[in-house]
Amino acid sequence: MGDARVVLIGGTSNTGKSSVAQVVAERLEFTYRSTDGLARHPGRPWRTPGWEVPDHVAEHYRTLSVEELVSSVLDHYERLWPRIEELIAQHADGQGGLVLEGSALWPTHVAALTVPRTAAVWLTAEDAVVRARVHEAGHYAESTAEERHLMDKFLARSARYQSLMRAELTALGLAPARVVDAGDGRSVGAVADAVLGVLDR
Repeated sequence: MGDARVVLIGGTSNTGKSSVAQVVAERLEFTYRSTDGLARHPGRPWRTPGWEVPDHVAEHYRTLSVEELVSSVLDHYERLWPRIEELIAQHADGQGGLVLEGSALWPTHVAALTVPRTAAVWLTAEDAVVRARVHEAGHYAESTAEERHLMDKFLARSARYQSLMRAELTALGLAPARVVDAGDGRSVGAVADAVLGVLDR
C-alpha cells in the first residue's frame, strides 16, 4: 500500500462501506471513522429495533423529488468537505493511520486533494443489490404503503447518486482502477481483500 496513511472509501448508501472500512482498518491497524459522524444528513427513512423515523426525515423524503433529494445531499457534502479535508490532513501528517468512509467522499473533491499519503477507493453495487439490502433492513414486505414509499424514494436517490458518482469517476479517469464491486454475493472480507488489492496497485 506504499506509504499511504489515509484510506478513503466512498460509495452510495448500502454498498457496505462501513463494514468493509472497519475490516480494512483492523487489518491495517488504522483508526476507523465515518463521515456521518461529522454531520448527519437525513438518513434512512425506515424503522429499526429501538429507532423510529423522525418526522423531519419522513417529511424530507415524502415531499422532495428524487432530483431535489440528490441536490440536497450533494449540497450537504459540499458544506461538509472542509471538515473532511482537515481530518484527512491531520492523519496524513502523522496522527496515525485512518480509514475514512462515507458517501460524502465525492470523487471530484477527492481528486482535487493535495494531501500526501492518501489513497481512495469507491464501492459500487447494482441497483438490485442495494434495493434487496434496503428491503431486508426495512422489512419492506411487512411495511405500510407510506413506509414503502419512503424507502422507494431513498432507493431512487441512492441509484441516482451512484449513477452520477460513476460518471464522475469515469470522467476523472478513476474508473475502473479505483472501483470495487461490493455486490454479486461477495462477503465483507472478500470486498475488503479487493479494496486492499486496489490500494496495493
